[in-house]
Amino acid sequence: MREFFKYYGETFKNIVKSEPIVSTLILSIFFYSFFYPTAYEAQQPKNLPIVIVDEENSVTTSKIIDAVYLSPNIHVKAITGNFAEAKKLVQEEKADGILLLPDNLSNSLRRGEIGGVGFYLSAANLLASKTIGAGLATSVEAALKEQISQLGHITQFSFVMPIHKIPLYNTLSGYGSYVFPAISSLIIHQTIILGLGMLIAGYREKKWIPKVSEFWAIFFAIFTVGCLGCLYFFGFTFWYYDYPHGGNFWGMLLAVPIFVGCIVALAMLISTFMDSAERVGHVIVSTSVPLFLLSGIAWPFEAMPSWIYWMGSIFPSTSGIHMFIQLNQMGAPTSLVVPKLIYLATFGLICLILAFYRLRNTTNYS
Repeated sequence: MREFFKYYGETFKNIVKSEPIVSTLILSIFFYSFFYPTAYEAQQPKNLPIVIVDEENSVTTSKIIDAVYLSPNIHVKAITGNFAEAKKLVQEEKADGILLLPDNLSNSLRRGEIGGVGFYLSAANLLASKTIGAGLATSVEAALKEQISQLGHITQFSFVMPIHKIPLYNTLSGYGSYVFPAISSLIIHQTIILGLGMLIAGYREKKWIPKVSEFWAIFFAIFTVGCLGCLYFFGFTFWYYDYPHGGNFWGMLLAVPIFVGCIVALAMLISTFMDSAERVGHVIVSTSVPLFLLSGIAWPFEAMPSWIYWMGSIFPSTSGIHMFIQLNQMGAPTSLVVPKLIYLATFGLICLILAFYRLRNTTNYS
C-alpha cells in the first residue's frame, strides 16, 4: 500500500512537471468551463435582420409592422413594396428572412379567408430561422387578433386557440443551456484521453514497464482528476451560468466514477498503441468533432443512417453524454440509466484488462 501511494504521488508530480500534460489534463478544465459558456452567454440570437414587404400599405399592415418592431430578437432591416428587392437582400446575406404582407390582406380578413401572410426564412442558420419564425408568428398573430376583433361584426373568421410552449428542462430555450451540458462530458472525455495518453506514451518512450502497484496508482491518480473535473462542471459551472442542473444528484454521484473509470481505462489502452507523446495529440485531437456529431446531440439519431447510429452508440462518450443529460438536466431516476452504467462499466473493464496486458508485455516494444 505504501508503494501504491508513492507512485500515486509521483504521478501527480510528473503531471505538474510536464507543461503540455498539466495544461491539457487540469488547466484546460478551468479554461473550457469559462470559454464555452461565455461564447453562448447570450443564449438566443438577437437583432436578426428581416425585410418586410408591404404590398398593401394599409392600417392593417401598419399594425402588423408595429407589432414586429416590438419583437425583442428581430431587427427590421428595410420595408419595401417589392418582393424581388427583399429576396435580393436575403441572397446577399443582408437579411435572414422576409415577411410578406400581400395587397389583399385586409379584404381577406373581412371575408374570413385564412392565409395571405407569408414568411420566407433563410435556412443558412437554423437557429436564426427558428428565432425569426417564432418571433414573426407571435407578432403577426397578436396584430391580426386585434384587427379581427374590430371586424367581428362582419366576419365569422376566428383564430384557433393558440398552443403555448413551456420548455420543461431548457427553460430559456437557449443554445448555451442546450449545448454545454452535452459537451461538458466530452470535454472530460477528451482531456483524460489526451493528457493520460501523453503521460503513458512518454513513459513508454523509455521502454517503461509498470509494476502492478504503479499501474493502479496511475489509474487512480487520473481517476481522481477526472472525478473532480466532472464535479466542478456539474456543480460549479452549471450553477454559475444557471444551466439546468441537480435533477438527480445521487444518480450523478454514482455515474461519475463509472464514467470516469471507463474513460481512464480507454485512455490507458489507447496509449499502448502510441510511440510518442506527440503522436497522441496527432490522433486524439481530431476525434472531438466526430465524437460530438456521432453522439446524437448535434443531429438526432432518428435522422441518421442506422449504421452511423450503431457506430456512434459504441463509443462511451455517447453513453456518457446522454446519461448525464438525463441525470443532471432531466432528473431521470437512476434506474433508467442502469443499462448505460452497465455498458460503461463493462467497456471500461475490458479496456483495463487489455491495457494491463499490453503495458506489462515487453514484446510490445520489439
